[in-house]
Amino acid sequence: MNRFWLVLVGVVLAIPGRAAEESSALNRTRTALEQWVETRQLISKTRSDWQADKDIIEQSTLLFERELKSLEAQLSNVSTNSTQVDKERADAQRQQEELNAALDRVKSLVRGLEEKLVRLAPGFPPPLAEKLQPLLQRIPANPASTKAGALERMQTVVGILNEVDKFNAAVTVVSEVQKNPSGAEVQVETMYVGLAQAYFVDKAGEYAGVGVPGPQGWQWTPNNELAGKIQKSIAIYKNMTPATFVSLPVQIK
Repeated sequence: MNRFWLVLVGVVLAIPGRAAEESSALNRTRTALEQWVETRQLISKTRSDWQADKDIIEQSTLLFERELKSLEAQLSNVSTNSTQVDKERADAQRQQEELNAALDRVKSLVRGLEEKLVRLAPGFPPPLAEKLQPLLQRIPANPASTKAGALERMQTVVGILNEVDKFNAAVTVVSEVQKNPSGAEVQVETMYVGLAQAYFVDKAGEYAGVGVPGPQGWQWTPNNELAGKIQKSIAIYKNMTPATFVSLPVQIK
């Protein structure tokens, strides 16, 4: 997070406009920043709401599973040779049915979250997707046949959401390989700004461009004119040069 705010001071993302129209460019920059702030506020509220729901679900799941084990133990110990015991058995079975129904509702909620994450996964930045791969593989393809319990599946979902939120709240710089327009592989440094924007440049400063998430993965657009600015931004991120204003294009949806 400290690096994120450091880079935020040094890198101001601005909608590119006509250089001569300074007031118009300033207005577009202000609008972009306002939209960015609104997005951060929405993420914060969503995370807060999710945390509250998660705590309730986890506590309910633990309670249901504990009650089921207790009832199963009681049912295994009761005798069948008295009217009172038969009544207790019937009560216990009814409670077990109610708890099973409640647990099924929890499982349905977990499945809905799992399906959403699977749909969103292709749009994760490559370094985040690689980190999340072990967790994503734990999501069952067929919930009806999985041996994983509701609590275990919920923990997997929470782990994924925590990593996604952490990545979205920071600037991340990684070394990657990209193919240039001629099809040759080029080693580049890529700077991801949260989940929605990225910039790349090779070591020589000859090949550069921007990236945004798409339905089938990230889409990369070469823009060699940005090479110097991207190199400078990465240098600021790495504390290799003093922070200063750097204007880079950003796509806001």
